Amino acid sequence: MTDPAAAADPVTEFMGEPTADGRFGEFGGMFVPETLVPACQELDRAFRSAWGDAAFRIELDRLLRDYAGRPSPLTECENLSEELGVRILAKREDLNHTGSHKINNVLGQALLAQRMGKTSLVAETGAGQHGVATATAAALFGMDCIVYMGTVDIARQELNVFRMSLLGAEVRAAESGSCTLKDAVNEAMRHWVAVADTTHYCLGSVMGPHPYPWMVREFQRVIGEEARRQCGALLEGGVPDVVTAAVGGGSNAAGIFAGFADTTAELVGVEPAGGAAIGRAVPGIVHGSRSYLMQDEWGQVLEAESISAGLDYPGVGPEHSHLAATGRATYEQVTDSEVVDAFSLLARTEGIIGALECAHALAWVSRARSELAGRTVLLNLSGRGDKDVDQLMGILT
Repeated sequence: MTDPAAAADPVTEFMGEPTADGRFGEFGGMFVPETLVPACQELDRAFRSAWGDAAFRIELDRLLRDYAGRPSPLTECENLSEELGVRILAKREDLNHTGSHKINNVLGQALLAQRMGKTSLVAETGAGQHGVATATAAALFGMDCIVYMGTVDIARQELNVFRMSLLGAEVRAAESGSCTLKDAVNEAMRHWVAVADTTHYCLGSVMGPHPYPWMVREFQRVIGEEARRQCGALLEGGVPDVVTAAVGGGSNAAGIFAGFADTTAELVGVEPAGGAAIGRAVPGIVHGSRSYLMQDEWGQVLEAESISAGLDYPGVGPEHSHLAATGRATYEQVTDSEVVDAFSLLARTEGIIGALECAHALAWVSRARSELAGRTVLLNLSGRGDKDVDQLMGILT
C-alpha cells in the first residue's frame, strides 16, 4: 500500500480521456488486424458522438434507474467492521438487475449499438455475469445475441449458461487453450471480424483495443460517482481512506476508482495470485492493447489460474497498468483459500453472499486488517454469489 502522506494532494490527472490513439501513458493503443481497424474507428467516433449527446446520456440514465435499479446502495457493514477492526462500506453492485456491475456497461453499449444501426451483439464471458447482462440487454433491445464461453467455465457456471439461453442468447463453447475467459475473448473477436457491419462486439471489461478500455470505464464510472456522493453524505471529509475492488480485466475497479482518482483515497486493486498480471509487471500485447501480461521469457502468454472464472485472465486493462506504473493505485494478490474464507466471512457476518470475484477484495482487507485498523475502507461488492454456490459446496462441505 502507498503511504497516505504521499497522497496528501489530490491527483487530478488520472482517469480522464486517453490520448487520440487510445493510450494511458505507455499502455493501451489499437493492436488489431487491418480488417478490424475500421470497426474500432467507427466505434470510437460513435462513442464520442453519443457521449457528448445529452439525449443519449438522458436515455442511458433512465435505463440505469428504471431498468437496472440504480443507484445501488452503500451498506455500512457493522458486523464485519467489528470483527475486522476496520470500518467497511460496501457499494452494493450485487443488487443491480442481473446481479452485478456488468449491466451498467452493457446497457450503454447496447444503446450505442442501436444508435449505430447494429442488429446483433456478440460477447465473451467468464463467470457468466457479463454474458447474462448482454443477453438481457439483447432481449430488451430486440437484438440477436451470441456469447462465447470457455468449456471449463461452462461446466463451473451452469446456472448462468441456462440463464443466457433462457434470455434467448446462443452460448458457444470456446474449446482452445485453457478453455476459459482468454479463449472466449479470442473467439468473440474472430466472430466480430466477419460480421462487424451488422454486429457490435459488447466487450465486458476495460481491456481490448481503443476505444473499449476508455468506453467501458466511462459506462462503469457511475459506480464511483454514486459512491462519491454517498460517502460525502456519510463520512466526515467525504472520502474513505481506501477504495478497493477485485481486478481481472478490471471494469468494476475502474468504475469505482474513477470516482476517487482525484482525491486522497488510496486505490487498491486485488488480483488472484494465479492471474496477477500487474504483479508480474511485464508489458505485452494481448487482445488489442499493450498492458501488463502474464508471459514467459519467450513472450508466450501464460495460463491464468483462479477459483473465480471472472478473474481467470492473464492480462489486465491498460489503464490499471498505467495506475500501477505511476503509483496512483497499488495492486495486491490473494490466494484461492483466502478468497474462500472471505466469501464465508461476508455471508456469516452480514448475511450477504457475494461473488467470488469481490471476495478477493475482502480477502485482502481481512489479511491487512492490522495495517488498516481504525480506517474506513470502501469495498466494491461487484456481484452476488448465487452463481458460485454450487462450486463452493464442494469446498465448504
